[in-house]
Amino acid sequence: MSIFCAFWGLFLVRDPERMTLEDKTAYEKMFDSVTPVGPEQLPLSKMNMAGVGKAMLQKMMEDTETPTLTKFLNGAIKKGVKFYGCKMSVEVMGFKEEEFIEGFTIITAQDYMRDALNSNIQLFI
Repeated sequence: MSIFCAFWGLFLVRDPERMTLEDKTAYEKMFDSVTPVGPEQLPLSKMNMAGVGKAMLQKMMEDTETPTLTKFLNGAIKKGVKFYGCKMSVEVMGFKEEEFIEGFTIITAQDYMRDALNSNIQLFI
């Protein structure tokens, strides 16, 4: 199984411990300062409700002993799920290859489509 992340999906696979402002433009630094740091800081889209929705969901997950997003991600990697990132998205957003989780590969959309055509399951985030 492989997962292809583009634009906002890239925040899922950025490692908060490896993020850097080194060699970034002023725009890229400003963008980094207003975007989520790693998967646990991601909002819930329309259901975020100024953070209340996310806090509620996290409590519900805790009550049902559901793993955090980071634990899900690490479990998927251990089970052999491959995570790919859109090269164009990474470049536009000013991210550096070393800012992502271990095992993350940056490829073109065309390369991912070749892989997806030969795969039983493909996910695009």
